[in-house]
This record gives sequence, structure tokens and C-alpha cells, in this order.
Amino acid sequence: MLVARHAGGAPDALRVALSGSDPASLGRSLQYVGYVSQASAELLAGYRDAALELERLARDAAEREAALSAVEQATRAERERILRERASRQRVLASVAKEIRSDRREIGVLRADEARLAALVQRLARIVESVPEPGGVGAPFSSLRGSLRLPVRGELTGRFGAPRGAAGIEAKGVFFRAPEGQPVRAVAGGQVVYAEWMRGFGNRLIVDHGDGYLSIYANNGALLKQVGDIVGTGETIATTGASGGSEQSGLYFELRHLGRAFDPLRWVKLK
Repeated sequence: MLVARHAGGAPDALRVALSGSDPASLGRSLQYVGYVSQASAELLAGYRDAALELERLARDAAEREAALSAVEQATRAERERILRERASRQRVLASVAKEIRSDRREIGVLRADEARLAALVQRLARIVESVPEPGGVGAPFSSLRGSLRLPVRGELTGRFGAPRGAAGIEAKGVFFRAPEGQPVRAVAGGQVVYAEWMRGFGNRLIVDHGDGYLSIYANNGALLKQVGDIVGTGETIATTGASGGSEQSGLYFELRHLGRAFDPLRWVKLK
């Protein structure tokens, strides 16, 4: 349109007067030119609006692309975080599974140890029933409830019935933490019926007090009495240690009647 306008030139009054053309025809031509010019102006305005709309759409597209890129980066970061958490959970689950297997093995070991001790106590009970009561041991053991002395001077760190170790097996006795080599004394008079090392309990000594009552001293560092020895109340029978596999040095102590364990703290004077 610009080239055509330039080639035809713009009409003016002088050219119209000198052209000799019919003024009416010329007027119509000028009117037609006006229509064309108006249509051209409207077309150009439409092009201008379309160009502005294209610019706006380009900006919107760029903004959306930036937003999508941000979402993609966030999604990638979230996926990496989820993968890290999944790997961490798998490590934790593997560790827990390992601990469970270890606890099951420990439970099995503790139950086996307890079963051996129970079998030994039952066997000792049958043996002592067939022999005369030890002489010179003082009053019947059943009359000493509440008056027994503690077998060792130390700190009470394990109570009767409390979970024993990580496996959670209930303890059948009490544990006193004490420095290695401290004297362990008989809580009452009686006769030594067992003095030997046993897995899970270390160097262990058992004293028969008559009427089916036994006192058990385990985890000792050294045993100072032998089977058959008669011991008196308060007599040193062993020394503290850690022979039972415990991390702490001290004494593991039980009281049993007819093979059944009961709380020793109910029978002793704590002061």
C-alpha cells in the first residue's frame, strides 16, 4: 500500500483542476480513495493490536515457562528428597531388623540360661531332700524373713522382675553393683550345694538353707567355698566380679523356695 501510494501521488486541488476530468467522477474516486484509506488504517490498527497481543502472549509464555521450570526443579528436588528418605528408612529398617534378630538370639540365650538354672535348682532340690538337713545353721530360714542382711555392700541397679538386658526377660533376682573383689557373704547359715561356673551367670555358688530354701550368688570373681562346706550367717563365701558377662562388676543374687524365685528385698534389712 505504501508503494502504491508513493507511485500514484497524493491528489490535490491543482491537479484536479488541471486534469480536465469530470469533477463528479473525480469526487467519487476521491471518496473511494477515502474508503480505501480508512480500511487501510483499520487494517493497520488491527495489525498493531495483533502485534501487541503477540507480545503479551510471548510474555505470558515466558512466565509460564519459568513457572514450569521452577515446578520441574522443585519436583526434581522433592523426588531426590523422597529417594533419600526412602534410602534412610531402608537403612533404619535394616538396622531394626538386625536388632530384632540380635534380641531374638539374646532372648533365646537368656531363656536357655534360665532353663539350665531352673533344671539345676530342681535337681539340687531333689538331692537335698534325700540328705539330712545341715546342722548348726541356726533358726529355720522361713523365720528370718525381714531380718536377713544384704550379701554385699553395693548399689542396687537391678530389681526382681525388671527386664534383664535388651531382651526384656524378667530377672529372677537382684543385682548389686560393687567394685571387683568385695566380699560376698552368706545371708544365712547353710551348706554349699553348688560352686561352679555356668554360662550366663559366671562363677555361681548356691547355699541350701533347709526346708527347700536356696540362696544363689552369681557373677562372682572368685568362689571361696566348695560343695559340701557348711557356712554361717555373714561368712564370706565369694568375691564380687564380672564373670557372668555383665558390663558391671558386682553380685547377682537370688532366693528360691522349692525351685521358685521370689523377691529377695522382701526378706532383707535394707539399712
